[in-house]
Formats: sequence, C-alpha cells, structure tokens
Amino acid sequence: MNTLVLFGAGNIGRSFIGQLFSRSGYEVIFVDIDRKLVDALNERRRYQVVIKHPDKADEPIDIENVRAIHALDADAIAQAVADASIVATAVGQRALPAVIAAIAAGLKLRNTPLDIIIAENLHSAANFFRHQLMDLLGKDFPLQTRVGLVETSIGKMVPIMRAEDLAVDPLWVFAEPYNELILDGAAFTNPIPDVNGLSPKQNMAAYVDRKLFIHNLGHCATAYFSYCENPAWDYTYEPLANAGLHAQVKRCMMQSAQALLRTYPDEFTPASLEEHVDDLIARFQNKALGDTVYRVGRDLNRKLSKHDRLIGAMLLAKQCAVPCDEIARAVRAGTEFRKGDPTGALYPDDQRFMDQIYPAGLEHILTTVSGLSKNDPIEAAVIREVMELEQR
Repeated sequence: MNTLVLFGAGNIGRSFIGQLFSRSGYEVIFVDIDRKLVDALNERRRYQVVIKHPDKADEPIDIENVRAIHALDADAIAQAVADASIVATAVGQRALPAVIAAIAAGLKLRNTPLDIIIAENLHSAANFFRHQLMDLLGKDFPLQTRVGLVETSIGKMVPIMRAEDLAVDPLWVFAEPYNELILDGAAFTNPIPDVNGLSPKQNMAAYVDRKLFIHNLGHCATAYFSYCENPAWDYTYEPLANAGLHAQVKRCMMQSAQALLRTYPDEFTPASLEEHVDDLIARFQNKALGDTVYRVGRDLNRKLSKHDRLIGAMLLAKQCAVPCDEIARAVRAGTEFRKGDPTGALYPDDQRFMDQIYPAGLEHILTTVSGLSKNDPIEAAVIREVMELEQR
C-alpha cells in the first residue's frame, strides 16, 4: 500500500491533505508534537472531518487507515520517511526547521527519489526547503535528482476548533466543502500521485501569488476593515453582510487582482480573477463554517511584512503601476487591529505589537515590522502612500 508521511496533524493536515490521500487509498502516517492527538489517532486509526456546507446540513466524513508518530521519536520518523511513497508538511513556518531536519534524516536512509508536498503559507517555500536540506545533507547529496520540492496553494478554509466541539470529539475537525489542492506539477521527481483533488499547475508561481495576494489579502482586509467599523463583530460573515464593507473588501482584492493580471497575463484573465474574488467572498460568508475575525486577522508582525499579503501586494501593484489605495487602507486598518480570542485575549505577538511597537508610530511600523526601506524607490512609494493616507 502507498503511504503518505504527513508532518502536522492539525486542521489543514487532517481536514485536507490527510483526507485527500486517505480517501484515495493511501495509509496516512501523521507526525505531530501533540501527545494526546498522537495517542488518539493510534488508538482509533480513524477520525472524522465534518464538512460545513453553507446551505445544507453538516456532512461527516470518516477518514480511515491512519496512524501517528510522536515528533520526538526521531528513529521512527526517519524510518517512516525512508519507507514513504510521498511526504507532506502542514505545520507552519516556525516548526519547519525541525521538520526539515527530520526529513533529512530519513532521506539519508533511502536510495530512491522522494517528493515532498509543502502545504505551508510560505512564499518561495521550495527554496526555503532546498537551502535547509542542502545545509543538512551536504553538497554531495544529489538533491536535484532525488528530492521533489512541491509547492502548493492552500485554498481550503478551516476554522479554529471550539473547546466545546473538541470536548465531544478531540479528533473532530471542521472544514468547508472546497477540496482542490493546487500544486506544482513540474516539481515532482516521481509520477504525480493518483489522488482525487490534486490540481497540478505548470506556472505555480502565479497560483502561489494568487493565494497570497487575493485569498490571504481578502481575509485580512475583511478582518481589519471589520474591526475598524465594529469591534464587536466576531465572524467574517458579519462585516461582509454590510454592503459598504463588502464592496470595500472586493475593491481591495480587485486592486491586487489587477497587479496579478499584469504580472501573469498568460495565466489569468480579468473575468477569471473577478470570478475567483467573488467565489472567495462568498466562501468567507459561510456561516456554518464559523470562521472568526480573530483567526484571519491575528499575527500582525507576519501579516504586515513586506513578504506577506498586504505590503507584498502593494509592492507588486507599484511595480505594475496599478492603484493600491484600498490595499493601503487595509494596511492602515491592520495597524489598529486589536481583536481578541473568545476570552478577549490578544494573540501573544499582537499584544507585544500593541505594547512595544505601535507606540513608536506608523513610520516605525512600516520600516521595522514591514521591513520597508526609504532608500528603495518602490518601497519608499509604499511608505508614502500609507503615511499620506493617515494624514488625510
């Protein structure tokens, strides 16, 4: 039987990657640091994904033929990677160095090519993996021919699980119906797996940018405009029910879409990008999903970086000479975002942002958190646009 070793048994790992491969006949071996989660997966060898439809009853799906290895069991992980048909990661950027080290240990035990599906919200993810693996494996390891580094565009939306739902079943995970995994078809060293839901693309950079600069940007714009308008709104569907905010979020996303259209004219059309924007906004409004303003807006230090969704989209727009004033408004609103979790507590890094960074002013935020330089003409233009917006 084919096996997938999947680093990360969190929401995306279980609801999306694990679901697709398990339902296509793979054994899925999760690697995770959560001991209770690992033990529960090994005890049951199955779990349930609950699909939250916007217009009909919940649809529970049983995911079978799974097991798990604890993240500290280095020998078992290395052997699992050595024996795997394919590997995937869905852990978040902070955990990646340890995960890549574990993968490298497994690569040293095998003599056949291995593809690694990188299901992370990380720009230039393949390059990040490549440099890390080269440092760990040495210059003599035939990385180019033995390892396929497959970037993805993760479009599936999965809310934070509530404590009361996990009390019913700690392995439950809720998700929307969307199930298309866009990935780099040119990056595989082995044949692309016969897995229902995989959507290989040849120009992967276009779809990575589309995800970051339309989907992720739209989520942030919704959260930040929402908080400025009404801090009491908890769910993403609430601000989008307001006609004015709905239109503002769409304008923001469409400005980024115009920059993408200029950058990838052979990949996208105006109609296809507007259809994508409208579909995303409709999905953001799925009440059954219960996605929160807190979840999509938190982590300001990352989301206001020039390498991320908002400032990154402004830089692209400036390079393409298209307007980005609505995106600048989302950046400005983001600096004021203070939405807490259900208990009212801010995300820890956002608390530090409010206490230590925000008091130094907007220009300080743009040059430190965002990492923009006044000496770079394009970056300086972004600084000016956001700063002038504050003054008007």
